[in-house]
Amino acid sequence: MIRSSCWIVASCCSRLTDREPTAFMSRLRVSRSHTALTCRKGLLLAVCLALAGCELIGPDFRKPDSETGSGWLDARDGRLSQRSPDHRAWWKTFSDPVLDQLIQAAYRQNLSLREAGLRILEARAQLGIAVGDFYPQKQYLTGFTDYLKLPSGAPSERLPNQDGNLAPFWWSRVGIGASWELDIWGKFRRAIEAADAQMLASIAAYDSAIVSLTADVATTYIRIRTLEKKLDIARNNVQAQLSNLRIAEAKFRGGSSSRRDIEQARTVLGGTQASIPMLDAQLRQAKNALSLLLGQPPGDLQKPLGSGQRYAQIPAPPVQVAVGIPLDLLRRRPDIREAEYQAQMQSAQIGIAKAQLYPALSLSGSFSFVSSTANGMSLGDMFQWGNQFYRFGPAVQWNIFNYGQITNQVRANDALFQAKLVNYQNAVLNAQREVEDGLIAFLKAQDTAEYLAQSTAAAKRSLELATLQYKEGIADFTTVLTAEQSLLSQQDNFASALGDIATGLVSVYRGLGGGWQIREGQAFVPEPIKAAMARRTDWGDLLAPIPVPEGPAKGTVRMPDW
Repeated sequence: MIRSSCWIVASCCSRLTDREPTAFMSRLRVSRSHTALTCRKGLLLAVCLALAGCELIGPDFRKPDSETGSGWLDARDGRLSQRSPDHRAWWKTFSDPVLDQLIQAAYRQNLSLREAGLRILEARAQLGIAVGDFYPQKQYLTGFTDYLKLPSGAPSERLPNQDGNLAPFWWSRVGIGASWELDIWGKFRRAIEAADAQMLASIAAYDSAIVSLTADVATTYIRIRTLEKKLDIARNNVQAQLSNLRIAEAKFRGGSSSRRDIEQARTVLGGTQASIPMLDAQLRQAKNALSLLLGQPPGDLQKPLGSGQRYAQIPAPPVQVAVGIPLDLLRRRPDIREAEYQAQMQSAQIGIAKAQLYPALSLSGSFSFVSSTANGMSLGDMFQWGNQFYRFGPAVQWNIFNYGQITNQVRANDALFQAKLVNYQNAVLNAQREVEDGLIAFLKAQDTAEYLAQSTAAAKRSLELATLQYKEGIADFTTVLTAEQSLLSQQDNFASALGDIATGLVSVYRGLGGGWQIREGQAFVPEPIKAAMARRTDWGDLLAPIPVPEGPAKGTVRMPDW
């Protein structure tokens, strides 16, 4: 380490280490000639501050290139529209007030979302640390009082006491000091840039959590309604099969049929009844999952799910869905923004590492008052102007013997930055895949449901005819049983297809990155939590809402958050 220092002290200061402190105290005076020297040091400080505005070391971040398609594969389908979509509240397209209320409740109460909001506050505090490093890194107030007993052989101008030893005395000092490493190469400004990007990345992660939360709530709600529909179908079929069992028993008593018809009817009926407990279990599990999303323990969800009718209908999608173009994803998907900010943060880390290759210039100084009980002085004389002591000077540190290690740190950060760029490009491709997967699931589920609607209607007519013919003795009971099983299967598949349509559309909206706008104008952390944190810790203004800038973070010098 190469170090140089300028000191403003009394002429005897350099000999403080080998002379008795009392001797130092007796000679401590500040010369008028030091006034000009102080001015020169002030000029040096101004020059150093000007150097802090020099160009930053390391690469300046630019938004990475990414490959996006010109349109969706099914863009020509009449059920899709390429007009600019507005998916701020996409769940309202289902026109289901219960779903709307569940989304709002989950946004207010979900614990995972609250955790993501608290990470924003953590990132904001870390940004304050980075901003503070741009200013004097060490600022302190010091004071001490020592009782000294020097050995008899120590040089001193004081007279010994009667036994020939130096008399002990008190020595005290009170002052302030500071040390400031100047940001000549932009190391601290790059750190601010990295902290800015990290905070924006945490906000994007929060938005991404909202996208997932709203989609999960909608998907779970659709599953609940689908299972309720299937339970309704199973119970209706049980009633129909009980009716046919009674017909078979009546014909057996009348001697027009065998007991085999009764046993076959009981076999089909038992199979249908056995499906109900399984559907009940799946419904209970889906409601438990919804309770978790709502931030509450498993319990009765009759009130949030609505009690106007026993089972509500499966949410129906609109006739046409606006999906826009793939390029819209770059502006809307929060996970893509998060990947971009993570890349910018790592880009700034390259500059921080590169700055270690250059000399670091620091300014340090202190001002204090000293006093002692030696030579007839008193500790009460400390704050007399003649008892002042101050020093000021620059220092240079250059890690010239660690160049290989620092260079490899730069290389490691550069490799991580390139990995972040690749991750960003992969996030863009994955977003397009998710939308395409959702679109194909949504469209093909509609085609499937159309066919199943026809087959379900045919199966219902077939059962009605078979039952009539069996009553009249034209057909055997096997025909009725086959028609019953076919109807149950078609109705069950049709209900699943209706659920798949709604779920597919939710996947489209999830892929398009809609729904996070629900937090606009809202705090990231609920007021009760902020109040608890404020009682526990002095957060200053950091708990107040912050404006969220658009585009890449731009680290700038600003006043620190005290």
